[in-house]
Amino acid sequence: MTRYFTLDEAIALLPTLRPILERIIMLRARLERAERDIVSLHWKARTNGHADHEGSFGEGQSARTDLMAEINAELLKVQELGVELKDPALGLIDFPSIRGDKIVYLCWRLGETEIGYWHDTDTGFAGRQPL
Repeated sequence: MTRYFTLDEAIALLPTLRPILERIIMLRARLERAERDIVSLHWKARTNGHADHEGSFGEGQSARTDLMAEINAELLKVQELGVELKDPALGLIDFPSIRGDKIVYLCWRLGETEIGYWHDTDTGFAGRQPL
């Protein structure tokens, strides 16, 4: 069931959402580094004809799995709040809301000081309009 937010309700969630989104961004950066390391180790092992890096590769895979589990746990927190995470790299959030007689999204991005925009459900970030 979709939860619809008033502007005040959405604003009240920002202090809860900020650290979650910051953690998602940090974990995603660590995951990207881990994945680059895994690829690098894989190619080093293939090009030198040895499997010397096998242990490091397994550790990298394990770290990758752990990071993905941590990211998924943070994503679940966002989902449980009833908001929609549109872009985890930017911390872009939509709050389902009712404006007049139609369903819209209140739109906010990590780094913005307040919720100052809304958009129709079919226009996305590019269709943001000031409140």
